[in-house]
Amino acid sequence: MHHALVHDLLAQGLGLREIARHLSWGRHTVQRYARAARWQDMVKGRKRQQPSKLDPFKPYLTQRWDETEGKVTILDLHREITARGFRGHYSTVQLWVRKALPASNGTSPAPAAPSIRQVTGWLTRHPANLTEEEKIRRKTVLDQRPELEATAHLVGSFAEMLTMLEGERLTEWITGAMTAGLPGVSTFAAGLEADFDAVTAGLTTGWNSGPVEGAVNRIKMLKRQMFGRAGFPLLRKRVLLA
Repeated sequence: MHHALVHDLLAQGLGLREIARHLSWGRHTVQRYARAARWQDMVKGRKRQQPSKLDPFKPYLTQRWDETEGKVTILDLHREITARGFRGHYSTVQLWVRKALPASNGTSPAPAAPSIRQVTGWLTRHPANLTEEEKIRRKTVLDQRPELEATAHLVGSFAEMLTMLEGERLTEWITGAMTAGLPGVSTFAAGLEADFDAVTAGLTTGWNSGPVEGAVNRIKMLKRQMFGRAGFPLLRKRVLLA
């Protein structure tokens, strides 16, 4: 047995490094055997389950689930225990309910509330690129939040103005955005107003700085690739030949 072998060599006065060389083992492996008083100490048992933030609230969740015959939504359960001091995430409650509590007459738990990233994507992407489920959830969010309805209208009209090159509508759009008083949107409109002529030109003409920006990014990439390994002549040659 490896444990007995290591301890026999230790009893003979050999050091850890000498034993490792003798057995052709790693020093840390020999060290683990040497530190273990018994071979049983080397056997890894199952990890003890760590207490969960949800433990104090499980009886309440079970009670509410039984009272409603499983028809209460997990979102409502999360809100209720949060009001009672729970400081965990929705996903923690969702995972435990699905594993520990019986299903409710074939009805699936309500989906989690959409994240900020999801709602932002629903507002900024073209409606034609949304799935049917995303369209339904988007409409639900907009019906519940009138300020988001106004935001969606302003975002959509700006995107239309941008793609259709209708810069003559910029004054009207800025006025509407400033009047709406929406955080972020109104600030963005104020920034457009500060550089009105340039923005109007960008929304009206077909010219843009895309090719220039692309060339600059390409040169920067080449420079990073050659950093510390070539002088200016080689870098110049690569830029010209790329």
